[in-house]
Amino acid sequence: MVEEQLRERGIHDERVLDAMRRVPRHRFVPAEHQRTAYGDRPLPIGWGQTISQPYIVAFMTEALQIAPDDVVLEIGTGSGYQAAVLGELTREVYSIELVPELAERARHTLDALGYRHVRTRTGDGYAGWPEHAPYSKIIVTAAPEAVPPALVEQLAIGGTMILPVGPDGGHQELRILTKTAEGVTTERSLPVRFVPMVKPAG
Repeated sequence: MVEEQLRERGIHDERVLDAMRRVPRHRFVPAEHQRTAYGDRPLPIGWGQTISQPYIVAFMTEALQIAPDDVVLEIGTGSGYQAAVLGELTREVYSIELVPELAERARHTLDALGYRHVRTRTGDGYAGWPEHAPYSKIIVTAAPEAVPPALVEQLAIGGTMILPVGPDGGHQELRILTKTAEGVTTERSLPVRFVPMVKPAG
């Protein structure tokens, strides 16, 4: 997976490639999909959600340029796979998942694999996790139609956020935001297709 699907497609950060080697992706997918866990495609994980294809996980992780002392916020824990990759790169990861069943399953998987420095909670991703802000890096793994203001507020000066933006079923693109003392700059990147980022009912 790492050599053929990632390195050959332009992922060159050796720390990211090593992290992708170390995380057992098959542990994060349902049993019926484990034999195809290392193919370069998304897979269903239940409740209308998916685990992203390895290339997208690697691309987004590489774009963040995570340092060992970064404090990272992930919106959309899902299976917990992306959180585990982040956990290989830094000592402090916070991850929020809206679907309680997915949050609980991801928590069990991460704990079983020893990622106790990756903290998870069930909650509204649009609101972020203000108690531990500011974050030097933020990654969003579901697509809002616009960048959530609370996440921009919780991003540290000098920090980077990567997220897909666009309507469900429509044109989505990865955006890389950098926050400075003067404001936020935005770089538009790959066209993508992510599940929509949804708000809690009520």
